[in-house]
Amino acid sequence: MSRLGTLGARLYRGEVGYDFVAKRKIWYGISILITITAIVGLAVRGLNMGIEFSGGAVFNTPKTSMSTSEVKETAESASGGHTAVVQKLGSGKLRIQISDLDTKEAIPVKEKIADKLGVSSDKVDAQLVGPSWGEEIANKAWKGLAIFMVLVVIYLAIAFEWRMALAALIALIHDLTITVGVYALVGFEVTPGTVIGLLTILGYSLYDTVVVFDGLKEASKDLTKQSRYTYSEIANRSLNSTLVRSINTTIVALLPVGALLFIGGGLLGAGMLNDISLALFVGLAAGAYSSIFIATPLVADFKERDPEMKALAKRVRAKRASAVAKAESAGDPQDASAADEDDDRDDDPEDDGMAASAGAAGRRQQPAARNRGRGRPSGKRR
Repeated sequence: MSRLGTLGARLYRGEVGYDFVAKRKIWYGISILITITAIVGLAVRGLNMGIEFSGGAVFNTPKTSMSTSEVKETAESASGGHTAVVQKLGSGKLRIQISDLDTKEAIPVKEKIADKLGVSSDKVDAQLVGPSWGEEIANKAWKGLAIFMVLVVIYLAIAFEWRMALAALIALIHDLTITVGVYALVGFEVTPGTVIGLLTILGYSLYDTVVVFDGLKEASKDLTKQSRYTYSEIANRSLNSTLVRSINTTIVALLPVGALLFIGGGLLGAGMLNDISLALFVGLAAGAYSSIFIATPLVADFKERDPEMKALAKRVRAKRASAVAKAESAGDPQDASAADEDDDRDDDPEDDGMAASAGAAGRRQQPAARNRGRGRPSGKRR
């Protein structure tokens, strides 16, 4: 078995682990900082809306050997200073987009481009996109996103509980904000492909979150009947048990998307791939981060405010304080800790199943401790 596989098995069994939930204020701070940066970038630079949203003209030329920079200069000069986006298609043809261009302005631009290429104007195909149509597309995209969010909240509230639904919604908004902010900072064009990418990453982000929530729901059954673990500790154990799975699925998903973005869009100059690949790459990374560092810690925060969970946390602290007091009086902290765990098993028979299903966040030492407890003068175990 590989080292990563061994680590995953140990995390699942609870032999090792990292306390993500206890350090949640650090993750919240990092997320707030990244989100503020994204919002500032969005406010300062704004989104580079594609022609499908802003309206304008699209010109498709026949096969040519002329460079995109030459055609771009000609198109911008003919349009009176409007910014032109020129993309080279696989067949050697060119696609030229100019925003905010009406029918009267498009005709001379088409003729200038044809003259530059040395072909008749009939060979250059011109398509006009009205601003009202682009606005309609944008409104439909926002409506689709809103409907998606509502359905997600309803499903999670029914399948799990409203606290988990709220935490998942906050994580989704976090992922969306970061992705849109990166688009503003990078300056990539926002097209319908971008919207498709955003909807795709939302589904992927929910996948990891729901996996953790399902394990947490199972591990927290009858949680108030024991006094060994708080809700936050059970949440952290559930998170650790699915950690390697989340990392593996994220890496496997990022590799092909990264190839589209950096090789297809960067080295090969396939500009159309940038629209969807950037949204997928940033969104997948943000979704993996939020499912581990945002969603589950938020659920623990919300749940710990419940009166029953407050009472449970109080009992756990009292029991642990009692164990420390026994250790100090006996002068053997390790033996007192082992005796406390044994008492927990006697008092709460459901604890063993809960610990096994949740997975421990630290190394367990009960078997060795029990052997040390036998044959002591106290006569507790004979």
